[in-house]
Amino acid sequence: MDTNNLLNHLVTAVLVINTELKPCYANAAAAQLLGVGNHKLLEQTLPELYQLMGVEPQLLRDAITAGQGLTVNTAALITLDGQHHTIDITLMPIENDGNLSILELRQVDQQRRIHQQLNMDAQQQAAQFLVRNLAHEIKNPLGGLRGAAQLLSRELTSPDLKEFTSLIIEQADRLRNLVDRLLGPQRPTQHSAHSIHQVVQKVLKLVQMAMPDNIKLKRDYDPSIPDLQMDPDQMQQAVLNIVQNAIQALEPCGGEILIKSRTQHQVTIGTQRYKLVLALSIIDNGPGIPPDLMDTLFYPMVTGREEGSGLGLSIAHNIARLHGGRIDCVSAPGHTEFIINLPLQ
Repeated sequence: MDTNNLLNHLVTAVLVINTELKPCYANAAAAQLLGVGNHKLLEQTLPELYQLMGVEPQLLRDAITAGQGLTVNTAALITLDGQHHTIDITLMPIENDGNLSILELRQVDQQRRIHQQLNMDAQQQAAQFLVRNLAHEIKNPLGGLRGAAQLLSRELTSPDLKEFTSLIIEQADRLRNLVDRLLGPQRPTQHSAHSIHQVVQKVLKLVQMAMPDNIKLKRDYDPSIPDLQMDPDQMQQAVLNIVQNAIQALEPCGGEILIKSRTQHQVTIGTQRYKLVLALSIIDNGPGIPPDLMDTLFYPMVTGREEGSGLGLSIAHNIARLHGGRIDCVSAPGHTEFIINLPLQ
């Protein structure tokens, strides 16, 4: 039986490294994870094959020299091409060869993402249930208040007094609009085949009219992405909400927003696995999202800005959910990325 062929069928990255951290063997999963060819992988030391890994190289060297094992869970990995991963690292010495150890790098992004998404969906559904009940309790007396103001306005002859009833009607309408935005779309609408790039172009045309000069927009589209079933108006709203957030984050100091479209294979959304998924990324190089907001980012009324309503991301997340998709977020100072994942197949 060909051992090398067996290892190449593993989804876990497996490398054999020496005390200088130079690989003398790497399976196909290792080359795919690190984003380099197998030939290049065997020519360089491990630290030269990534930008960042959540374990110090010296710690690996010391463990190999001492013939000891090492385990690091949920470590960050940033590859040379800028891909972010979360991995479990296991180092095991090879018996009868004190200079070599087996290094396993197991991706746990998908499992963590599925768990986070299911947890977030459950919490958001509970929050939306509360918001819906509260909204209906507000709208009923609000309608009565507006109707009473209209009746009163008809009875009044003084323009000064009518000004007060007009103010009541105006504020009642404002509150009703706020409640409607808070509720957001609740049920799937009629979907038809549309190009995601046409939707994005409409959004960019809208924001460019009032965008500050210190912010630049860049596009990186994959033209091979097929049309997908969607409500184009809803999808435009979801993309617009995220792009506007990026503009507001960059407004004080300026920066760059990149809109990138790609396809991903074998992606799990919720409890369903899809062969092909659209990944639409909105990336900015602003200050990043405060860590204490990350877990509740898509909840209604959660915002990091004093003047923000906290509804934009909640509505965008709900629209993605109604299209069978999800929105992921990765944020650090200098790099904030929202990824809208929508099933194609």
